[in-house]
Amino acid sequence: MTHQPRPTKIVFLIGVAVLVLIALNLYTFIVAYPETYTPSPGISTSGSILAKDFSAYYVGAWRLWHNPSQIYHFGALGSSEPVTPPYPEAYKYLPSFLLVISPLLSLDYQQALLVFDIIQFMLLPAIAYMLYKLLGSKHLAVTFAVMVIALLLPFPTANWGLSPSYYWQWGEGQAKVFLTFLLLLSFYLGSKSKPILSGIALALGFFDVRFGLLAIPLFIMYNRKNLKAATASAITSLALSNFMLLYSGVGSGFIGMVFGSGITTPLYYYSLIPFFTLLSLIVVNFKELVAAFDYKGVFADFTGVPKRQEK
Repeated sequence: MTHQPRPTKIVFLIGVAVLVLIALNLYTFIVAYPETYTPSPGISTSGSILAKDFSAYYVGAWRLWHNPSQIYHFGALGSSEPVTPPYPEAYKYLPSFLLVISPLLSLDYQQALLVFDIIQFMLLPAIAYMLYKLLGSKHLAVTFAVMVIALLLPFPTANWGLSPSYYWQWGEGQAKVFLTFLLLLSFYLGSKSKPILSGIALALGFFDVRFGLLAIPLFIMYNRKNLKAATASAITSLALSNFMLLYSGVGSGFIGMVFGSGITTPLYYYSLIPFFTLLSLIVVNFKELVAAFDYKGVFADFTGVPKRQEK
């Protein structure tokens, strides 16, 4: 289906809305900045005093290159390992993400956390642009609603700025904006008939497996015309980027983490950013999703897609 470009006035309104949302997010970033220096229980209900979530990435990246069998070890190991007092958070992602964090090891821990936050904040305009393109056929109100969810997820509080989700995203040095960017990039590339690149982006965004799995229906929908190539690219990229799972202790450590604490990890505030962004895309594209999986045309009356003719 060919979609007509939106009128200039609508594009202008969306642009202004995006600037406002990012400006409000900047306010939350500024409010959250002191939190990055404060070891605390954060939003955990256990009450344990830990370094920020970014410590799991920073220490995990160091271990990847110096002591890979201990990537999933909880707690400090001492020796020449980076110090993140009182002790680092546990690493709970696929090891591929540590390759992304590794360049930040050239900075000290606190500098690296701030740079990682800034890089993610700079991804917000790209997220807005991809959502605009992905939602080009939708009503303006729908586009705006999804952008509000992805760019701010507002719920004003006394101490957490305008968004608890983004407050803790920035305060903990979390990776959920980067994750959201990669998954949206996969959908965007799929919509542009670039299945190989779409598969690579999905594989990179699969470091948090929970959201990688949630993204699969949308990945299939946006790549439905080139699904074999996209799937092959995603599987190959996922295997290559996580080859270190074959290293002694890494694979077993990952499995132990998943069945130990990984599967019980709740959806904290910052996890709601990718969760609600993906969920909103699923909702607004429900008909398209049904059509993508309705190979026999059983729901043709609902989707408006004619039944495929058998040869």
